Amino acid sequence: MRNVILILDDGSRFHGKSFGYEKPVAGEVVFNTAMTGYPESLTDPSYAGQLMTLTYPLVGNYGVPPSTIESNGLSTFMESERIYAEAVIVSDYSENYSYWNAVESLGDWLKREQVPGITGIDTRELTKLLREHGVMKGKIIFEDSPSSEMEVDMPDYDAINFVDKVSCKEVIYYAPDGRVSSSPLKEAKGKKVVLVDCGVKAHIIRCLLKRGVEVIRVPWNYDYNGLAFDGLFISNGPGDPDTCDAAVQNIRKAMRNEKLPIFGICMGNQLLSKAGGAKIYKLKYGHRSHNQPVRMVGTERCFITSQNHGYAVDNNTLTEEWEPLFVNMNDGSNEGIRHKRNPWFSAQFHPEAAGGPTDTEFLFDEFVKLL
Repeated sequence: MRNVILILDDGSRFHGKSFGYEKPVAGEVVFNTAMTGYPESLTDPSYAGQLMTLTYPLVGNYGVPPSTIESNGLSTFMESERIYAEAVIVSDYSENYSYWNAVESLGDWLKREQVPGITGIDTRELTKLLREHGVMKGKIIFEDSPSSEMEVDMPDYDAINFVDKVSCKEVIYYAPDGRVSSSPLKEAKGKKVVLVDCGVKAHIIRCLLKRGVEVIRVPWNYDYNGLAFDGLFISNGPGDPDTCDAAVQNIRKAMRNEKLPIFGICMGNQLLSKAGGAKIYKLKYGHRSHNQPVRMVGTERCFITSQNHGYAVDNNTLTEEWEPLFVNMNDGSNEGIRHKRNPWFSAQFHPEAAGGPTDTEFLFDEFVKLL
């Protein structure tokens, strides 16, 4: 294992060892407090451009499942077709693994995907630093590298449109029976949902398909308003929602039909809120975990949720026609909105989980009932 250094924007240095692909890399350093789910997290497009710190100390002991693809083009066990995180940072990497569907080690997977992984880092101290200072840019370099490789460019994370990097590039049609096509499916039955792909997780599509709807997946900036469909779904995605004005404008066009059901998740919550006139702000260090408690506003119903986001909706900027639907029990931040009259609502957390708790998957049922 080669010696590596994690250097943060404030000059802080953490020394460790490499167990993944050996290349210098830079990005936004964030932390995830989930105990499991690294295959799903690493393949979540919402982590694009980020160096993911896992706070649970032992990582890798259950290996990695096969990267098999189903007939409809979706990964069987992952959330996309590849790793999107720039790197993974852990305290104690386990080379030996044992699990019913594991086919390779985390280290071998990272090497195959050309993604760095570093171990031996004091992730507790790193997380405390990020909580106190807020997320920072950082870079991973190898101690024995030539001086030219030490100068890794620090990208301006907030200025990059990561949604454009991870969204699909053409329209894809999915049928509940497993068929998939680049053109409208013949004899497709049931309701049709346009899914705006801002970096959608595979399990979101699975959750819609298993409820019997046809999914029309479109690029983030595609004007879908000329299509025939029964509902609009806005997916999760990475980066700053303020870089996605084209998506906001298309949502506003769709809102002209006040009877059209609209459901957004994560980035979808923020884009729907912007379309409704609200503003977004960046959280100090974000919510990335499987244990975030949220309460449904107006009730005493609380749920444990899976989350991955660095931005939030400013409740104070919601117009008279909108109201918060969920609130975070830890910091009081917005966790979803709903329109007071029309069938439009959203969740900042991930009701599809994968990984994490499935307590709120019923939101998909509520959306499908509205179609």
